[in-house]
Amino acid sequence: MSGRQLARRTLNALGADFAAYVGLKQCSNGIFFRTVELSSSSSPRAAEFSSSSSSSSSSKLTKPISTRGAFSTSSQLAAPAASNAKRVLGEVRNNWTKEEIREMYSRPLLELVFDAATVHRMHHDPKQVQQCTLLSIKTGGCPETCNYCAQSSSWKKETELKAEKLMQIDDVYEAAKRAKAAGSTRFCMGTAWRGPSQVGEGQFERVLTMTKQVKDLGMEVCATLGMLTPDQAVKLREAGLTAYNHNLDTSPEYYPKVTSSRKYEDRLNTIAAVRDAGISVCCGGILGLGEEESDRASLMHVLASLPEHPESVPINALVPVKGTPFENLSAPSGLEMVRAIAVARILMPRTVVRLSAGRINMSDETQAMCFLAGANSVFTGDKLLTTPNNDDNEDSALFKELGLEGRPAFVPYGAGGKSSDGSEWEKNGKKQEQNVA
Repeated sequence: MSGRQLARRTLNALGADFAAYVGLKQCSNGIFFRTVELSSSSSPRAAEFSSSSSSSSSSKLTKPISTRGAFSTSSQLAAPAASNAKRVLGEVRNNWTKEEIREMYSRPLLELVFDAATVHRMHHDPKQVQQCTLLSIKTGGCPETCNYCAQSSSWKKETELKAEKLMQIDDVYEAAKRAKAAGSTRFCMGTAWRGPSQVGEGQFERVLTMTKQVKDLGMEVCATLGMLTPDQAVKLREAGLTAYNHNLDTSPEYYPKVTSSRKYEDRLNTIAAVRDAGISVCCGGILGLGEEESDRASLMHVLASLPEHPESVPINALVPVKGTPFENLSAPSGLEMVRAIAVARILMPRTVVRLSAGRINMSDETQAMCFLAGANSVFTGDKLLTTPNNDDNEDSALFKELGLEGRPAFVPYGAGGKSSDGSEWEKNGKKQEQNVA
């Protein structure tokens, strides 16, 4: 049996025969449901976070919590022993405790993935995986000091990365057309800026024009331009921006070891400005920065405790770059990525979890596990900013083998803001199916 055949069998284990596989029952209205008993199992990993153990209990679900035609379930989700609280699997919450998330992180992986796959099918079409393209429209010369990034001017001699000017509007437009022709439905633009305030107003205006033109192609548009003021966020929304990416990278506790040029609060302030402007938030982190697993749990706690869950949560694996301070760090294992994706899916059920940087180092089997655990987006194209990415032909073959299909543009995002709630489908969604000259 080939690797891809094995990966496909893994992914399809919860496919057509899923209801029978997990013993689901069906209501008269066609919605599947089940009640399960789940405890926070004791394991060596749990000792890293807590010396207490959780008591198992079960709870009956009296009515389905999902109307999406999948199924509903209830379960105790690794609640702290002191409270012994009962939790509903798939429930959207913003009051997760650090202890709950740490214990969730310590659960046996297969149990965790099973629950994550269950939640995933409550809120999403498990066959749909959005293909996105990320283009660096301004490379190098960044004044920030992110120790993992090759674009910082602080170590430009070591990385030998030359600073480039902001791309021209027509060049970005042509790149977006190529991305759309290759199957991408979201186009992301990145600049090596501290923020638009760092550069002249003319450059920011150029990005606004790029945003309008890409949106007119019938594509979702995302940008990552550094820190924003509230006024800049409003201008991006008026230009038609779908989402704004601003990753937190890691936990608040570990963040000072990642960069010294900004504070964690700076990131949170930009996220607030984006949300207030009506733009969907894309915010995640990077695994492999030298952090502990407790830092990963802390990052998830911050994301899941935001007033509104992010529309998108990118999960990145460090791709060590020669010449950066983090060049000698080891990338996380594939199973560490699977665990992070599964935790993100359970904590933020309606969010799109984006399998991002580092996928090039993953086997087909690992990627299949990530999709099973709840990842429903990937980045295509030969580069992610300055790091290599998977080949388009390899991605196409994997999608076919796993029975996956692309997510169309402007499908409503359950956790999205006004810019991606589906209201723009009539205006822009149909353009996705048109051939734009």
